[in-house]
Amino acid sequence: MDHYRIGEAAEILRMSVDTLRYYERIGLMPSVGRMASGIRRYTDEDIARLRFIQRAQLMNFSLAAIGELLEFRKNPRRSKKKVRALAMDKLGEIDARLASLKKLRAELGELVEACPGSGNNCAIISGIEGKSSQRAVPRRRGESSRQY
Repeated sequence: MDHYRIGEAAEILRMSVDTLRYYERIGLMPSVGRMASGIRRYTDEDIARLRFIQRAQLMNFSLAAIGELLEFRKNPRRSKKKVRALAMDKLGEIDARLASLKKLRAELGELVEACPGSGNNCAIISGIEGKSSQRAVPRRRGESSRQY
């Protein structure tokens, strides 16, 4: 079994060292083994767990849900129904987001079509300001109207 220092693990996973420490601090990672000097030593099993966390995040699971999935991972046969329910909920959220994105794409497409690219007025800016369209631009839950 190979062992990796925190910097090596971070490089393998393309994560920051701070993220690895954070996952340990919030309990997504059990306490990582340490050398006599106190330096963390990640095992192949730790790397596999971190890859699981990364993949679940790509699927837009919250850290709390990932914690649940990690618990279910210990005994998948016993947890299949719970895992399926969690995944079905996530699918519903993704479907709702896709529908919202399709509406947003259609609205932005209309604004681009209405913009000649010259002249004094900009249909796109006016549309975003709500001057030429009654529809509101859909936002994600908890997302501010200010974008940076």
